[in-house]
Amino acid sequence: MTADSKTYRLVDKGRLGIVALVIGVLGLAASAMGWISEPERFYRAFLTAFAFWTSVALGGLFFTMMHHLTGARWSVVVRRIFENLMLQLPWLFLAFIPVYFGIHDLYHWSHEEVVAADHVLQGKAAFLNVGFFTTRTIAYFAIWSLLAVLLYRVSRQQDEGHRPEHLKRMRKLSAIGMLLFAATITLAGWDWLMSLEPHWFSTVFGVYIFSGSFLNAVAVVTGVFLYLGRLEAFKKTFTLEHLHDLGKLMLAFTIFWSYIAFAQYFLIWYGNLPEETVWYTARWVGSWKVISLVLFFGHFVLPFTVLLFRNVKRSRSLMWFFVVWFLLMHWVDYYWLVYPTFTEHGTSIGWLEIVPMLGLGGMFVWYFWRRLGSAPVVPAGDPELQNSMNFVNS
Repeated sequence: MTADSKTYRLVDKGRLGIVALVIGVLGLAASAMGWISEPERFYRAFLTAFAFWTSVALGGLFFTMMHHLTGARWSVVVRRIFENLMLQLPWLFLAFIPVYFGIHDLYHWSHEEVVAADHVLQGKAAFLNVGFFTTRTIAYFAIWSLLAVLLYRVSRQQDEGHRPEHLKRMRKLSAIGMLLFAATITLAGWDWLMSLEPHWFSTVFGVYIFSGSFLNAVAVVTGVFLYLGRLEAFKKTFTLEHLHDLGKLMLAFTIFWSYIAFAQYFLIWYGNLPEETVWYTARWVGSWKVISLVLFFGHFVLPFTVLLFRNVKRSRSLMWFFVVWFLLMHWVDYYWLVYPTFTEHGTSIGWLEIVPMLGLGGMFVWYFWRRLGSAPVVPAGDPELQNSMNFVNS
C-alpha cells in the first residue's frame, strides 16, 4: 500500500479491500445457509449485525455534521474518513430486506391475533404495525442517505477549489440535518430494538443508541487513522496530536454512554414498576448476568480507567487495542439488547451469531475502502487543512 503525499491519494490500496470482500461474500453465503437451516435464529443474528453496522455509519454522519457546525480545526484531517463511513448508509438499506422478511419472527406485535388479545398492544397499534414500521425505516434511510450524499458532494467540490460558499452550504446542511438526525436515530432505535419487547419503554433509549453509535464510529476511524498513519506519505498528516484527540473522544463518550445506561437503569430501579423492571430482570438471570457484568466492566470500567492517562491516548499499540475492544463491546451491547427477548434463560452464541457480522462487516469494509481510495484521503481543499496538520494539544 502506497500513497502520494501531494495529492493525499492512495496510489496502491493494497489487499485490504479484496480480503474484506472475500470475507463479506463468504459470511453472507454462510448466513444464507443459516437462514435455510434455522430461520428464526438467523433473523435475530442478522438484526444484530444490521443494527451494529448501521449504527457505525450513523456515527460517521453525526461527526461530519458536528464538525461543520462547530468549525473544529483539529478534526479536518480525519473528516474524510468519517465522511466515507456515512456513505455506507445508502447500501445498508438493502441489509434491511432480510429484517423485513423476518418481521413476524422478530416482532410479536406484527401478529394480528397477538394484538387482538393484548390491550397494551392495541393502544400502540397505530404506531407498531408492519406497514408504518416499514415506511418509517424507508424514510430514515432516505433522510440519512440524502444528507450523506449532499455533504460528501460539497466536500468533493471543495477539493477541486475552495470557495466560501462550500463551508456555508455544508454548515446549513448540517444544521438542518442535525435536527433530522436526532429524531430519526431515536425512532430507529425504538423501532428496531426497543419494540422487540413492546410492553417495555424507555425515554432515553434513543440517546443510549446514539452514544454507542458515535463511540464506535470514533473507534473505526481511529483504526483507519492508525492503519494509514504507517505510510510515509501521511506521517506529517496523521500525527500523535490527532490520535490524542480521538482518544479524548473515546473517553468522553465512554463516560456519556455509561451515564445514559446508568440513568436508564436507575430511574427504572427507583420507580420499581413491573412493566419497566421486567426488561432488566430478564438480563439478570442465568448467563445473562455474566453478559451484563461484562458490559459494565468492559464498556465502562476498563476503558474509563485506562483512557484517563495521557500516555495511553498517545500510544499507537494501546489505541489499536481499544479500537478492537470497543467494537467487541459494541457487539456485546447489541447482542444484550436483542437476544434476551428470545433466549430468556441464558446466552446462545454459535456460528450463526458470527457470520452475519462478518458478512455485513466485510461488505462494509470493502465498500468503505473502495470509496476512501477513490478520492483524497483528507479534504485537500479545506482552508484549515494546514492548521489541522500543525495542531498541537495544549
